[in-house]
Amino acid sequence: MGQKVNPIGFRLKINTNTWDSIWYANKDYKEKLHQDLSIRSYINESFKHAGLSKIIIERKVDLVSVTIHSSRPGVIIGKKGLDIEKVKQKIAEKVKNNVEVNVVGIKRPEVDAALISNSIAQQLEKRVSFRRAMKKAIQNCLRMGGRGIKVSCSGRLGGAEIARTEWYKEGRLPLHTLRANIDYAFCEAKTIYGIIGVKVWVYVVN
Repeated sequence: MGQKVNPIGFRLKINTNTWDSIWYANKDYKEKLHQDLSIRSYINESFKHAGLSKIIIERKVDLVSVTIHSSRPGVIIGKKGLDIEKVKQKIAEKVKNNVEVNVVGIKRPEVDAALISNSIAQQLEKRVSFRRAMKKAIQNCLRMGGRGIKVSCSGRLGGAEIARTEWYKEGRLPLHTLRANIDYAFCEAKTIYGIIGVKVWVYVVN
């Protein structure tokens, strides 16, 4: 049976996708990796409602550059840039180096796989029907210019005794075409029945 490879890792450097962490390390690799995990965890916890999509960390000799992709950049920046200054200070404490934080706005959040999966997970936690949440996300994506989308939910759907997987797909999704810009994301919804995994694949033409 054919297995599904991660579409982003499969296409690195072929299209616009790149690594989420851009740096090289020799002996202190473990330390830097833990710093990256700590930075991502801090940003995700601090800005849960800012529509976070990607956090890209780039390291140079005397600078750590953090680029946050968000659908609501104003929430991160704050009034007169006060919130972003707090973020800089907190990250500087973790990495003990100069820090630069950039916030990039997402123009079409409806076709961003990470934002779609987060939105569906939040709805499932609020007990919205999984079918309704999935279909609404698909309609919004296609309406905003997505060429194709597939959404999959796995777990005790609707509180069922036996866990199962249900998915919906509309439009084109050429997973074998390497030059195709396929966005992919996975998210977990923590419901009273247990964890439900949400996977989203989106095909967008640049």
